[in-house]
Amino acid sequence: MAWRWPWQRTEKRAAASGFTAEIISARESYISGRSGLAELTATAQSCISLWEGGFALADVVGTSLIDRRSLALIGRSLALRGEAVFLIRDRLVPCADWDLRTRDGAPTAYRVSISEAGGGTTQTALAAEVLHFRIGADSATPWLGSAPLRRASLTAELLNSLETALSEVFEYAPIGSLIVPYPESSETDMEKMGRGFRGRRGRVLLRESVNVQAAGGPAPAADWKPQDVTPDLSRSGAQETLAAAREAISMAFGVLPALAYRQAQGPLVREAQRHLCQWTLQPIAELVGEEASAKLGGKVTVDLTRPLQAYDAGGRARALATLVQAAAQAKEAGIDIGPFANLVDWAE
Repeated sequence: MAWRWPWQRTEKRAAASGFTAEIISARESYISGRSGLAELTATAQSCISLWEGGFALADVVGTSLIDRRSLALIGRSLALRGEAVFLIRDRLVPCADWDLRTRDGAPTAYRVSISEAGGGTTQTALAAEVLHFRIGADSATPWLGSAPLRRASLTAELLNSLETALSEVFEYAPIGSLIVPYPESSETDMEKMGRGFRGRRGRVLLRESVNVQAAGGPAPAADWKPQDVTPDLSRSGAQETLAAAREAISMAFGVLPALAYRQAQGPLVREAQRHLCQWTLQPIAELVGEEASAKLGGKVTVDLTRPLQAYDAGGRARALATLVQAAAQAKEAGIDIGPFANLVDWAE
């Protein structure tokens, strides 16, 4: 804000891609990411549990601060929020909320909130004192992560709308109800007769025919022919749409939809586990190890492939036997097998 003489004042405001607009956009994205739809559906929670369990089994080399409890929190927080922040003390302290300051797009200082049983506390720390893991970062806000459901918001909204609509149908629709013709009678008699049908499963019910003269006019031709008023949901396509939305959310988390099939066999399950680990969880584990290496003062590696056995054990055994046999034959012939071993990903 600049002052002019006399008593004139001019204001400078950030516009377009200025500081204020970027902060508002980042905060809006952060809040929306936390409250993403379908976070509490069974499909999303199944995928989140796979992330959490996969990280809890990871092998960490280079530090003792990242224990299995912290790994499980990292996996769940990244799946739900796309970010996980820990304060580095004698142990890793998980942070419930945080605000940060950046320079050249990189965080330099944090103001973190730590949850306590009697109320939270707030602390200020430099970037070197904080482990900040994030996935799905955007070039406009590289310091801000985004959850898979945030990146697939349309699918999450569709699944949420479908489940809400179906729950309302099962709650309010007259499922299993019938309309039965009945001669003109008082409301009290019809209520009494309606209660007489309740709980009579498997019994023979004898009622008077409606083919009588009522109020001087002819009775309906259909004698005691009930009409079902249960809504036909098969024509709405809700089942197919619901299955498609669930599959899309599973793919957003890197989980093959075939893993949820009832007819899934062992090879398919193993392939789905390998796909989840090698294409989704292990790249994230590399980001976690890189951040930990930069902040903890040593090379830290996080490996999920070996604990999750995300490889073809039988194929590797056959490949190992073939390579050993080839190495023995090459040694007898005086040939160096090293250059050829690199072609099949053979390393120390």
